[in-house]
Amino acid sequence: MKNYPLIFVHAACAFILFTPACKSTSNKKLVGEWHSKADGSKLKITDKSFVLENDSPDPEDYFVKGDTIYTSFEGNLPYTKYAIVKVDEHQLELVTPDSATIAFTK
Repeated sequence: MKNYPLIFVHAACAFILFTPACKSTSNKKLVGEWHSKADGSKLKITDKSFVLENDSPDPEDYFVKGDTIYTSFEGNLPYTKYAIVKVDEHQLELVTPDSATIAFTK
């Protein structure tokens, strides 16, 4: 009889810990297939991968922190940083690591 409260406390703590761990944190405005206005390059962003086809067609892992997208190939360091200037449902502007601004449309 004394074990039931202990089991309940452990189950509640496990639920509290697993809830944010399983939550998807991707920005739904970023997800999609984007086309550059300047040179026609393609940018494909899914929930887990970031592919800029003019650099390399290999998908990279990414995460968003604030207004910056950090990408890495297969988890390797250092991260490549892309600063988000503007994002909405139809337009995306990124500042690349070499400080060039690229405008994309969906």
